[in-house]
Amino acid sequence: MSLFLIAAILLIALVAAFWVKHAHQQLARFRALLELSPNGILLLDKQRKITWHNPAAGTLLSVPSELLNGSQISRWLPMLETLPSTLQRQETLAINQQHDRHQVDITLLPDTSRHTAVLLIHPDPLRSASNEAMERLKRSQYFAQIGTWDWDIGTDRLYWSEAIYNMFGYQPGDVTPTYTLFCNSVHPDDREQVRAGEQLCIETGENHDEEYRVVWPDGSVHWVRETGNVIKNEQGKAFKMMGVVRDITDDKRSTQALEKLAHHDPLTGLPNRLMLEKRLNKALTRARTQQTRVALVFIDLNNFKHINDQHGHAVGDELLIQVAERLRSALRASDMVARLGGDEFVLLMEGLAPEHRLADEAHSICEKIFAELAPQLTLGDRQYRIGASLGVAVFPDHAVTLDKLIHAADLAMYAAKRSGNNQYRLGGDLTTHAHTLNS
Repeated sequence: MSLFLIAAILLIALVAAFWVKHAHQQLARFRALLELSPNGILLLDKQRKITWHNPAAGTLLSVPSELLNGSQISRWLPMLETLPSTLQRQETLAINQQHDRHQVDITLLPDTSRHTAVLLIHPDPLRSASNEAMERLKRSQYFAQIGTWDWDIGTDRLYWSEAIYNMFGYQPGDVTPTYTLFCNSVHPDDREQVRAGEQLCIETGENHDEEYRVVWPDGSVHWVRETGNVIKNEQGKAFKMMGVVRDITDDKRSTQALEKLAHHDPLTGLPNRLMLEKRLNKALTRARTQQTRVALVFIDLNNFKHINDQHGHAVGDELLIQVAERLRSALRASDMVARLGGDEFVLLMEGLAPEHRLADEAHSICEKIFAELAPQLTLGDRQYRIGASLGVAVFPDHAVTLDKLIHAADLAMYAAKRSGNNQYRLGGDLTTHAHTLNS
């Protein structure tokens, strides 16, 4: 072998050694950068087992390094079983060895080598914050009465954040959330509505937004509002629902209280004029369809002003409350008694048979009212007797519209009042009918 050839071989060997050393140095630099990266980095083989990871990956997943090595990535990120091989940045569920759950942001890079995929886990500012900040977040969710949930569709697996336990009457740790537990907690009358809303969301991808009642273990009933949507896999199939739930019990109670105040007399609790007109309008619609009668009876108490002026408003108020109770007793369950104000009451009676004589029907109704009001009222250590004047108007005999029926009953009542105590008048009838109280 010539000296020239030997020199050439030595030169090639020296160059190769240089590049190998340089490559090792470059690799060491890259490895150091990966080790120091705040992003979690995991290398996955074709079976999606973890072949390598940096320290940040274990920290962000809350899993010790020795447990990550060689394990299936789906053990820690269960949604990766159904997610595509390439994934843009999105939030997903992570589970550690204690089965605690939290959300992480991930990106699954393309598998360019066809042997190794790269999974990035991006730092979450909330998880990077201090424990004190995390506790503040939990407390804010608790006091705001709002929590997060997710459900693996078609399974019993359900996750609640801590705030949700209290909304369903439990303390964190008392129970393990499951879809069965959730369904059993929903008020029986609302379950079908909730399931239908979930199914619509699963089938169409529309936002899930439902208000429903929850029955606590102690039997008390509370209200929540639940919103959420689905997560779909590569084939477009929904496999998970995620969302938030908020306690709206106080809101509902406030709304109901305001609604009652708007539609009911604050003294007697009876419906007021607004509620009467709404109910009468519906009654007239039913009567037209069913070809039945509706009777409206206006009641004005006689001698009330004298009692109220002589003995004070407290006595007058108690008298009105007792009269309201007596009038309730005179009604069927389908009828209504309302207070228009002062000492004026109205009875609404529907479903009356059209074949009965109108005069007989009115007489029967008024006699029953007089009988209920006849006994003396005991207020404190005194007894009072009170009379009434009644005006009766009947649909369709006296009027066919709401306003005209009310007007006819009102005119009939004043005509009866002008004629004396304990009398009634039928709308359109010039005759005043008297009722004599037993002494």
